[in-house]
Amino acid sequence: MNTTTLSLNAPGYFARRTWFDWLFAALLAAGGAYAFQRYNASMDGYEKAILVGAVPTAIWLGWFWRPLRVLALVVGAASLLAISLYARVQDGFGADLSQADNVFLLKYFLSSQSAILWMSLLFFMSTVFYWIGFFARTDTATAERLGSRLAWAAIAMGLIGSMVRWFESHQIGPDIGHIPVSNLYEVFVLFCWLTALYWLYYEDQYKHREHVRSLGAFTMLIVSAAVGFLLWYTVERGAHEIQPLVPALQSWWMKVHVPANFIGYGTFAIAAMVAFAYLIKQQASETRWYKLAPLWLLGVVLCFEPLVFRQTSDGGLSSYWAVYFGVSALIVGGILALRRRIAAKLPSYEVLDDVMYKSIAVGFAFFTIATILGALWAAEAWGGYWSWDPKETWALIVWLNYAAWLHMRLMKGLRGTVSAWWALVGLAITTFAFLGVNMFLSGLHSYGEL
Repeated sequence: MNTTTLSLNAPGYFARRTWFDWLFAALLAAGGAYAFQRYNASMDGYEKAILVGAVPTAIWLGWFWRPLRVLALVVGAASLLAISLYARVQDGFGADLSQADNVFLLKYFLSSQSAILWMSLLFFMSTVFYWIGFFARTDTATAERLGSRLAWAAIAMGLIGSMVRWFESHQIGPDIGHIPVSNLYEVFVLFCWLTALYWLYYEDQYKHREHVRSLGAFTMLIVSAAVGFLLWYTVERGAHEIQPLVPALQSWWMKVHVPANFIGYGTFAIAAMVAFAYLIKQQASETRWYKLAPLWLLGVVLCFEPLVFRQTSDGGLSSYWAVYFGVSALIVGGILALRRRIAAKLPSYEVLDDVMYKSIAVGFAFFTIATILGALWAAEAWGGYWSWDPKETWALIVWLNYAAWLHMRLMKGLRGTVSAWWALVGLAITTFAFLGVNMFLSGLHSYGEL
């Protein structure tokens, strides 16, 4: 007979903390206390409550997943260094932002735009090394580990860029400063580092299962596609310029609604790319072209952006989107031609299905919270909780789609091909809710149009 013995002498939760855990907690508590003392006169009651609640939450997150401790300390130190470099010269509103062109570290590394460009480059490099892991004949793990480390570096630069941009916005003029989640440029940065961070968490949680790290190649494809849009949006639209908030966005609700929304978007994207990997593995030996529909679908998705965002007066592709289209076609062709080798290095169906499920479950929870917060925000801004605005309607469609997916899995045991296809189609629905509504429909959320 098997018995389980519980040790009464097992160390408690706090007894298991290391010296680095306590140092991390002390630094965050000190930083929170300083921020409260320095800026409390500029904060309302809600903002003070958010700051007070953020400190223990951040400490718990660092204790829960230890890599976050190093990430938080690196981002904090680099952001404070950038702020100190800016603050050496003052103008009428505070730190002189022209120092971004005069100080070496700011110009090439630590100004918001420099850091975000580094993030973009590092995500591209991470994607390349993850995919090299599929095709390397020897030492595959080295390439994948390098892909992971580059993703960590990209996340750090994205967070540094966001934190420094937050500071920069407050130096432009009175009432300009705001958390950098207010327009498409800023939320694309948020989407990139948040999606990658969530993937690295899953990668760490499944590290003892064979070939799980190889899924990073698929996740980084969606992140790199977002980076491609971000670079175009920067160059063609000058979207990196910090702008004052429109009246509807001048609310503390934005600080909690938008990040919660994008945790949902990011984890839904991960689930879709894992579903794509599932279908690749399933159809690795298929030779009939019409049975390879998932690969053709990826081609349509990757090549969709150039057709929508072309900018030449004659309706043709700009040089930027022509290159993007060519790279996308090469990626699709390469996956199609080498699908058997790719499938051989993918994890088991059980692991793929489990990652898919957990990603959607987390995304659904946060998307539900974001939808509730959005309704409360709408009541404050427009006088009603729900107005059937196109953005609200499509948010409801996204919610219903994933609610039905989870219901079918938990109540009916949904697994396999149908589950994967549903998750993949869910990404198309989510993308339209995120971007398509802004492009093709109008309404109360038109401040986010392209």
